[in-house]
Amino acid sequence: MFKNLKRKLTPVILPIILIIIWYLLTDGLGIISAYILPGPADVIYAASSVIVNGKLLVNTVDTLFKVFAGLILASIVAIPLGILLGWFKTLERLCSFVISILRPIPPVAWIPFSILWFGIGTFPAVFIIFMGCVFPILVYTMDGVKRTDKVLVESAQTLGANDWDVLRWVVLPSAVPYVVSGLKVGIGIALMCTISAEMIGSSTGLGYMILTASNLFDTGTTVVGMLVIGLIGLAFDFVFTKAQDKIFW
Repeated sequence: MFKNLKRKLTPVILPIILIIIWYLLTDGLGIISAYILPGPADVIYAASSVIVNGKLLVNTVDTLFKVFAGLILASIVAIPLGILLGWFKTLERLCSFVISILRPIPPVAWIPFSILWFGIGTFPAVFIIFMGCVFPILVYTMDGVKRTDKVLVESAQTLGANDWDVLRWVVLPSAVPYVVSGLKVGIGIALMCTISAEMIGSSTGLGYMILTASNLFDTGTTVVGMLVIGLIGLAFDFVFTKAQDKIFW
């Protein structure tokens, strides 16, 4: 029982220590002014304000909508394409040059074009998220298809399975853990892309809230927005980790 309790408490030890140090440097000893870094008390006050006036909920929901929309669109394109490119070598050779050029381009580099094409609002942010997520999911899916055990493929073919049967019953189940890993990476990129896009080409969302608060020197609200983004990422990471554990189990 003690070991189980120790295992559960270990992850929170460092955050507690950091919060104590944060408090001592700001509210406690006043070594760092609130203008540079707000203390826990300022952040709690700012959090209560944006919760009561509804701004935090509205902006969080807006950001989550953009994240899910971009991630779903990226998955719809990347997963089937990754399966095809991983399975058909000729198709991979045909597309590899274009993918190799586009993949290293940072998603934020597409922001000027997204604003020109879609204007200001939700659509440019979704496009940026799509561009950030599509390639990690694509590469992970391709890798999962390629890493399918050749013995299983040959065994299925020996038993009379055609290419479609092998792809459906052997390759796809083998690639699922890699697809989940790609989605896990993609969600982190999606959050970063969303915040960047909202700071430049949007009038809603957590990124816009952070930018507005920074312009008004409201550092407490800025930290609240940053913490909410971190908590969203933590929740998504937990969900995908549980999904991976179920799959690998």
